[in-house]
Amino acid sequence: MSAAEQPSADLGEPNSSSRSDRGGPSQPSGLMDLLGVAAVLLDADGRIVLWSPQAEHLYGYTAEEALGQYAAQLLVHEEHWDWVIKTFADVMATGQSWAGSFPIRCKDGSTRLVELRNMRLLNNRGEFYALGLGTDSSTLRELERDVALSTRLISQSPIGVAIFDTDLRYVAVNPALERIHGIPAADHLGLRYGEVMNAAEFREVEATLRQVLETGVPLVDRPPIVGRTRAAPEDQHAWSISVYRLEDSQGRVLGVAELVVDVTERYRSALEATQTRRRLAVIADGSARIGTTLEVEQTARELAEVTVPEFADVVAVDVLESVVDEHRRPSEAGHPAVFRALAVKAAYPTEALQAADPPGRIAQYDADRLATRCVHTGRPILVPHADGNDLTCIARDDHAATLLARAGVHSYMAVPLSARGTTLGFLGLTRARDPRPFDEDDLAIASELAARAAVCIDNARAHQSVRNAAETLQRSLLPDHPPSLPGLQIASRYLPAQAAYEVGGDWYDVLPLDGDKTALVVGDVMGSGIDAAATMGRLRTATAAYAGLDLGPSRVLEQLDAITSGLEPYIATCLYAAYDPHDVTCHIANAGHLPPALVHSGTRPRLLDLPTGTPLGVGGGSFETTALTLAPGDLLVLYTDGLVETRHQPIDARLDALLSLLDTSDRSLEGICDRLLHDLRDADDRDDVALLIARAQPFTPGR
Repeated sequence: MSAAEQPSADLGEPNSSSRSDRGGPSQPSGLMDLLGVAAVLLDADGRIVLWSPQAEHLYGYTAEEALGQYAAQLLVHEEHWDWVIKTFADVMATGQSWAGSFPIRCKDGSTRLVELRNMRLLNNRGEFYALGLGTDSSTLRELERDVALSTRLISQSPIGVAIFDTDLRYVAVNPALERIHGIPAADHLGLRYGEVMNAAEFREVEATLRQVLETGVPLVDRPPIVGRTRAAPEDQHAWSISVYRLEDSQGRVLGVAELVVDVTERYRSALEATQTRRRLAVIADGSARIGTTLEVEQTARELAEVTVPEFADVVAVDVLESVVDEHRRPSEAGHPAVFRALAVKAAYPTEALQAADPPGRIAQYDADRLATRCVHTGRPILVPHADGNDLTCIARDDHAATLLARAGVHSYMAVPLSARGTTLGFLGLTRARDPRPFDEDDLAIASELAARAAVCIDNARAHQSVRNAAETLQRSLLPDHPPSLPGLQIASRYLPAQAAYEVGGDWYDVLPLDGDKTALVVGDVMGSGIDAAATMGRLRTATAAYAGLDLGPSRVLEQLDAITSGLEPYIATCLYAAYDPHDVTCHIANAGHLPPALVHSGTRPRLLDLPTGTPLGVGGGSFETTALTLAPGDLLVLYTDGLVETRHQPIDARLDALLSLLDTSDRSLEGICDRLLHDLRDADDRDDVALLIARAQPFTPGR
C-alpha cells in the first residue's frame, strides 16, 4: 500500500471526547494508561498499516519491524494461522467484531495472553480495514477484579458512599446512602450537596467537601453530625462523615468521596453516659452545697443554685405557709394550699421567672394545681411534654400560664419536699430553652435533691423554733434599766448569735442597792440553747438575791459558785462590780471572765488587771475584790467574749482593737455601744454578746 493509500487522516478527525468541555485537550485518562491498550490497523489483506507505541510495548516489535508485515505471520504461532485467517476473513466480510483472549507470540519468542477486540473499519473511499485493540489479559483481569470488588463493596456496604465531581455535584450514590437520606439515587445525581441536604446542620459538611477538594487533605471520622433526614423526619440521628479527594494514577483530581456511617446508637449511648455523669455530678454538688447553714431561706437558695442551669431552666422552691407559721392550719386534700416562696432562679432572663412567686410572697394555689396535688399526695409529678392545659395546672393563675407559654416552657416536674413523714413544700422545675424533656431519671435526681433539702429545711425550721424560744426566754430574763441610778449613766446591748447558731447564755444586770449603790453584772453560761438560757435566768435571780444582802463582790461570787456547782454540767464566768457614788469607789471581783476596760478622763483606755478566779461551777474557788476609783466622766466597760473572740484573729489583737475603739471623741454611751458592735462583730459570729457600759456622773447625796 502506498503512502497515499495509508488510512491516516482518512479515518476522520479526533472526536469531541478527546477534548475538554472548555475546548482544550483533556487530561489523559489514568485508566487507559493503566491498561496500556495497543492499537494495530490491518488492511484488507491482513498487513499491518498502523502500529501504536503501546503495541511495541505489548508485543516487542518496533513500528519499523511491524509495518507492512502480515499480522498472522508476525504475531501468531503457526498452529493458529488457519483459525486466525478464517476469523479475520469473517470480520472483514460480515463486519461483526470478535472479542476474546488469544495467545500472541512476542518478539522475544515468548507467548503472552492478550485480551483482543477486533472490528472492521470503513474509510471515506469505501475501503475496509481491521482494527485490533489489545491489552495484557492478566492486567485486565486484575483491574476487573478490583472494579468488581469495589462495586460490590460499595453497593452492599452498610456505609453510605457518595461520589462528587469537581463541581461538587453528585455523580454516584450507593444504596446505603439512599436509605440514610431517604432519597433515591437518581434524585441525587447532578445536584449539589446543599440542594439535597439543605438543613442548617449540614451546611458545615458542604464546606468540608470543598475544603478537601481544594487541599487534598482528607477529613476522617469528624465529630458526628446530628440532624434529621427525609427518611426519618421525626427521629434524630447522628452520622460520622469522612471525606477523601479522588485522583487518578496521574494525580488528576476527579472529585471527592463522602463516607457516611450511622452512629446514632453510639451517639445516644455517649449522650446517655454524659447525662448520667451530669446527673451524678448534680447529686454530688447538691450533697456538698445544700444545707451549709441552719437557715431555711439559705437552704432553699442553695437547692435552687444546684439545679440551675445544669438541671433546669427555671426552679422555684416553695414551702407551705403552715410550716413556717405554726398558727396557720394545714390545708386538706381537695382544698387550696397556701405557699410561701423561698427561692426562685432562672438560667437566663425569661418570662417564666415572672410567672413564679418572688421570695417571701405568700400565694394560694387552687386544689387542681399541680403544686397543690404534689403536697397533698406527697408524690412527685412529671409532665414530660406540657401543653396549654398542663401549663394552666402548673401556673398559679391564667396570667402566669400565659407567661409560661410565651417563655416556651415544654416540660415540668413538681417534687415534694418531705422530711420525717411531713410534706413541707415542693420543688418546681421547668425547661424551656433546654430542648430535652424531663424523664424518669431526671425525676429520680430531683427527688434525691429535694429529699436532702427537705431534711435540711426541717432541721433549720426546728432549730429556728428552738432558737426563737431560747432568745425569747433570754430577752425576757434580761433587765429593764431603772429610770435613774445614783451617780451612774448606763447603756447596754444584747445581740444573739447569728441565725445558724443557737442562742447562748450571756447576760448582764444592773441592780440598785441600799445606800445609793449599784451592782453591775456581766456573765456567760457556757453552752447554748434553752438550757443555757434557763441556767442564766437562775444565776441572774441568785445574783440579785445575794446582792440584796449587801454582800461584797467576792462573797457574792462564792455563793454563786456554790449554786452553779449543783447545776451540772454547766459552768459560767462572771464579773460583779459594786459602785458607791458617795466615795466614787468601785469594788469588783472576777470569776474567770475577760477583764473589763476602764477609761479615765484624759487617759488612754486600759484593761483592768484583776485577780481572776475560777469560773462559777468549778467549786471551791476563791475570789478577790479589787477597789478602784470611778470619778465622774470615767467609763467602765463590761462585755462577754462574743464581742472580742473570733476564729480569725488572736484575742490580744481583738482586745487592742476594743481599746482603740474606746479611745474616741464620741462620748455618747449609745453611740459607743453601736460602734463597738459594728466594728468588732463579724457577720458569721457564732456567739452572742452582752455589753454593759457605765459612766460615773456627779452625785449629790439626798437628791
